[in-house]
Amino acid sequence: METPPLSSPPPSSSPLSSSPLSPPRKRHVAAVVVGNALEFYDFTTYAYFAAQIGATFFPFKTPFLSLLASLAAFGIGFLGRPVGGVLIGAYADRAGRRPAMMLSFALMGVAILAFVLMPSYARIGIAAPVLVVIIRFLQGIAVGGDVGPTTAFLLEAAPERRRGFFAALQFSSQGLSSVCAGAIGVTLASVLGAQELQDWGWRLALGLGAAILPFGFLIRRTLPETLHPHEIATTARPPLPPRNGWLGARLPPHAWRTIVLGFCMLASATVGFYVVAYLTTYASQFLHMKTSVSLGATLVFGIANIVFSALAGHLSDLYGRKPVMIVPRVLFLFAIWPAFALLVARRDTATLLGAALVLGALGQMAAVVVVSLSEALPKQVRSAGLATTYALAISIFGGTAQFNVTWLIGATGDVMVPAYYLMAATALGIVAMALMHETAPVKLPGDA
Repeated sequence: METPPLSSPPPSSSPLSSSPLSPPRKRHVAAVVVGNALEFYDFTTYAYFAAQIGATFFPFKTPFLSLLASLAAFGIGFLGRPVGGVLIGAYADRAGRRPAMMLSFALMGVAILAFVLMPSYARIGIAAPVLVVIIRFLQGIAVGGDVGPTTAFLLEAAPERRRGFFAALQFSSQGLSSVCAGAIGVTLASVLGAQELQDWGWRLALGLGAAILPFGFLIRRTLPETLHPHEIATTARPPLPPRNGWLGARLPPHAWRTIVLGFCMLASATVGFYVVAYLTTYASQFLHMKTSVSLGATLVFGIANIVFSALAGHLSDLYGRKPVMIVPRVLFLFAIWPAFALLVARRDTATLLGAALVLGALGQMAAVVVVSLSEALPKQVRSAGLATTYALAISIFGGTAQFNVTWLIGATGDVMVPAYYLMAATALGIVAMALMHETAPVKLPGDA
């Protein structure tokens, strides 16, 4: 895709005028989706093997304490996300989407390989958990920095009337990581014993993801750029302007309202994602279901994520962002308690998979939240704005959700805690969605 020369005047209408006139090539979309899925694959696999990883690096006297320590280390990765959102997101708004995506991908590759090869606590003692925490933080920087550039690319490369569908592929790619992690997890749990899973099975699961790192890096190099030279020039300002400045660009007053509402919507969506993803650990550790069965929930949740995130994006192109955000979220709110109550009462495979399907399908319709927030932000701060808002929301609420739920179950003895926690977060999100302005099918806020 050719870009206008540096001397060309800025477009007078919308940044869409600098987007390609034809839909992006399938291989370009695939490069973004597959690369994003790989970055989330590591986080997803860690969540599903949290108990085994805890026993390897955090060998406390009881499995419950090891699990808590493992989930705390999992949460450390989320603390790195705002750092990645600010640094790599701002870099994407200055240097372009493609170099930022390649940088975050390279960081994730280094971190995955280091984690797979990390010796256990039994071999190197206290150095093992310390190094795990450092690696998790680096992984958080990589993932936090990738969300903004990839979503901005998908939105800016898409035809105007299909922006919802293309940007929602950001969430679908996370579902792809869940499917891969679930399929590999179910297979390993079926053929390996409990001790083998703890000793090396989880390493194999992560190593399989690392195997496609070179492929992912190469295909990302072929991506066209959607942030053009004259647009990069407008963002090349000091990083902290003296007043009303943010990440190198000035924000109009209404943008702050958008960011606050976006933060609340993303907080709700990420709690929903990680609590439903927690069904695997929840079913095995607290409902005492077989590991191979509980990992099946991962597979079902991932499939629901892929299908319904993309469906939500498509429907939002037809009917608007707000209806597709709000209606499924209300249905999700009313489905949470019955789903968990049935699962606790029956504790069988069909109920677990049914709960994962229903909650996954309705919950992942919230993919439109990312579309709405991305459209509402000016292009010059879109990557950094989305990445930072998303990273802060997921760090504060998503990254702590599984730890908080686990601790609350232990403190109260009530296995229905995940339902209460999820219902409260969902209600907050519905209020924020209702207050958000409709962003479709109007043009994106641009340079004019």
